[in-house]
Amino acid sequence: MNLALLKPFEQNYPEEHDGTLDSASGSLTCSFNRMGTLLAVGCNDGRLVLWDFITRSIAKIITAHVHPVCSVSWSRSGRKLISASTDWTVGVWDVLSGECDKQYRFPGPLTKVQFNPRNKAYDIFSRNVILVCSLKHAPVLIDMKNDSHHILPFDSESEQNIVASFDRKGENIYTGNSKGKIMVIEADTRKVIVSFRITTGTSSTSIKSIEFSPKGSVFLVNSSDRVIRVYDSEIVLSAADYEGREPESIQKLQDLVNRTQWKKCCFAGDGNYIVAGSARQHALSIWRTSDGTLVKILNGTKGETILDIAWHPLRAIIASIASGEISIWSHSLVESWSAFAPDFKELDENVEYSEKEDEFDIEDEDKSTKAPSNDGDGEEVEVDVTTVDDVAFLDSGGEDSESEHLVSLPVAPEMDETENFGPTSLEKEDLEYENERKRKRDQSQEDDEEDQVAKISSATPIDINFPTDSADTDKQQQLPGIDDNHANEE
Repeated sequence: MNLALLKPFEQNYPEEHDGTLDSASGSLTCSFNRMGTLLAVGCNDGRLVLWDFITRSIAKIITAHVHPVCSVSWSRSGRKLISASTDWTVGVWDVLSGECDKQYRFPGPLTKVQFNPRNKAYDIFSRNVILVCSLKHAPVLIDMKNDSHHILPFDSESEQNIVASFDRKGENIYTGNSKGKIMVIEADTRKVIVSFRITTGTSSTSIKSIEFSPKGSVFLVNSSDRVIRVYDSEIVLSAADYEGREPESIQKLQDLVNRTQWKKCCFAGDGNYIVAGSARQHALSIWRTSDGTLVKILNGTKGETILDIAWHPLRAIIASIASGEISIWSHSLVESWSAFAPDFKELDENVEYSEKEDEFDIEDEDKSTKAPSNDGDGEEVEVDVTTVDDVAFLDSGGEDSESEHLVSLPVAPEMDETENFGPTSLEKEDLEYENERKRKRDQSQEDDEEDQVAKISSATPIDINFPTDSADTDKQQQLPGIDDNHANEE
């Protein structure tokens, strides 16, 4: 309470429920673009629903897959969207047109897909690579320029990496396996820089996810021992100079009372807070990153379990998915009229106001005339009101301009068709209207199925194969490509 009095602007985290977003079909995963104006939602029926988060309305629906979508990721400019599905395919979509640019087919189920954070949507000078995590194989880097793929290195067949993530600048890849080992791999050369193991006592723990802060150099590791560990990437990379040195975590976050398993964790847009969703109920725990203090617990509807969490990149808003619906959490706003006028006073009751003598005079007669000076203060200054300055993003560092980013999607207004009411009764008109709606809905579903097949077939699927000889470790880590004989056998 004392902290809130001393620093009134320090409290920058959600406090209450602020409505829901219903995508008509069960929502499974979500992700904000860099400006926070669009929210991409992967649904249970394979569709990608793009929400305009400013108006809280659906801007576009893309029929992407035939099975549920398990992961979505935005490009840096927001003009491309990548999705992974349980049908073992990965699709790269153009956000404006809704067309499928590329499609990759894997030999097994997928868990995560991610654009390189410095990817600028097919810019010839950017890193046009995506990271794909598979359930049964090692993570794969796909170069979209030449459609080549490279398997990230790992120690042995029993210690394959199950999770992976780019760092904030896309220079390194952090991977984790079921034995608690974390490896830092350089993205360009795919060489291991440093590796260390997370242990609980004498036993190792499985790594569930790795998330990076949008600002700074910290990242978190969610493990199966119910502990969220926060590391500094600079400290981790410096451990490469000292052989046998294990980097220590700067914070350990956990629920000591309920021993909660965490389903999904992520950082706030400014990196000052960490939110984690419980795997057993719809509850969100928020910690302060600097000292690890638990500041808030948000409780949703009982009986629901969290599927995914996303924090708005610029505002104190959290989107959580539970039972197919997207819940929005934000902080309560207190009206302060004194913000508009510094001398404004709020009164508890009416008081009689006494007017000053010259308060409403058009010209102040008592005002002294000041002689013009020659120091240049009286010169007119031309004010530029047409130039729009770029918004300084929290994580861009001034590397690119706002004009490159897709802020919003154009939406055409829907015109209702005129209805010709006959001389029948009101009940008969309602019945005919419902039958017409049902017919149009069935027709639209058939058209969507045809469009779905057409869109998916428009991009020729590219097969991503893995070596079948698991004992040959050298071939597993052969980075420039995969042997054709193994690819044919797969």
